[in-house]
Formats: sequence, C-alpha cells, structure tokens
Amino acid sequence: MNAKVSVIIPFYNCPYIDQALQSALSQSQAPYEIIVVDDGSTVHRDRIAPYLSYSNIHYLGKANGGTASALNHGILHATGDYVAWLSSDDVFYHDKIRNQALFMEQNRLLISYTNFNYINAASQLVQFNAGAVFDNRLDFLRCFLQGNPVNGCTVMIKMELFGAIGLFDESLPFTHDYDLWFRAVLNGYPPVMLNQSLTGYRRHEGMGTVRHYDRIMAEVAALKERYSAPLRSLIASMGG
Repeated sequence: MNAKVSVIIPFYNCPYIDQALQSALSQSQAPYEIIVVDDGSTVHRDRIAPYLSYSNIHYLGKANGGTASALNHGILHATGDYVAWLSSDDVFYHDKIRNQALFMEQNRLLISYTNFNYINAASQLVQFNAGAVFDNRLDFLRCFLQGNPVNGCTVMIKMELFGAIGLFDESLPFTHDYDLWFRAVLNGYPPVMLNQSLTGYRRHEGMGTVRHYDRIMAEVAALKERYSAPLRSLIASMGG
C-alpha cells in the first residue's frame, strides 16, 4: 500500500505557485493531499484558483507570520503519514513522492532528504545534482558546524517526528529548517539522504536567500553558537 504523503506548500505573493501545484499534481504516486497555506498574500492568489476544484487540494488562509508559521499550520492540518515541504517557487519531479516514500518505508526513517537541481526563473536547468554528498555520517554531521547541508524542499518527514522533537521554530524567520535538522540530529533522528535529484530548486532575484542574506547569516551564526557544543560532543562519542 502506498504511503500517504501530505504535500505542504507555504505561499506568499509568489508568481510560481501554479508551477509548484502542477508538479505536485503530476506525481507518479499521487499525494494523499496538497495543502496550500496562504500566509497573508496580496498578489498572485488568482494562480491558485484553477486548482481548487481538485478534491485533494486544500487551501488554508492565515495572517502573515512567515514560512515557519505557514509550515506549522499545514502540518497541524495534515492527515497523511508523511509531510513533504514544497516551496511555492520550486517544483517536484515526477517520481519525487514515490521514490522518497519508498526509501523511507524500506529504511524505516523518520526524516530523509534528496539531491536536487538548480533551475532558473524560466525553469531551465542550471545545475544538475547540486546537493552535497557525504562519504559517511561523521562527515555529514561535521558539515552542520559550517552550514546547512539539507535543502528543506527535498525533505520528507514522518509525522511522528514532530511529536518527538517539536515543530518548526516560528521565532526564526529564515533558519527554521536548519534549527529543526539540528534538533533531529541531536535527538537521534539524523536526516538520511536519497541521492536522487527529485526537486527543482529555483534561483531567482525575488528569492528570500538573496533578499535577506545578511539576516540569514546572523541567524545561522546564532544557531551554530546554540548547537555546536552538543553536536561536537555527539561527533566525539561516535569516534570523530
């Protein structure tokens, strides 16, 4: 029996939302549900309207609170076994849900991530297999001391993980993903990579990582300060 995967799409004034929705609908294994969380958008909502007739697409509106709050709102309303996060400016490739859900079921994982491709504003391929690949678990953990090695829109999470470590931290506008991965690692649930490029990650001038770079770096520095000591202890306990 196919795993039930809830796709959560946080949406805020994004002109690519229809492409994200279409990619979720075009999966070789249909998502159990697609939850669009409108985080107080003022433009581009018309691009969602043609998709609202689909029975498995749910549209949730809320006041603007940031991506973490939108993700948490979607998670709290999700009824699937797994959650897959899709940013409204990215796309899932055809076998994303099927391949990753099977990988998680076979390996009994609570959290996994995949490789990805960079695409541009016109959806053209810019870089194939752009994610970092690690030779072993220790190298993966050491990378967390330098920066975030996991692309959030490649992640699939079993719902029970949130019961174990909590939801995304809504006080972190930009690094809520990095924070959650840290908590997963330190609680014994390190993300495991499926080395297949199953997501197209769009680079464009309007993306948050471009517009808010300085604020993101400040948050990253604070998270490193918070988590580096316990992570170093974990690495040392593993013989690193």
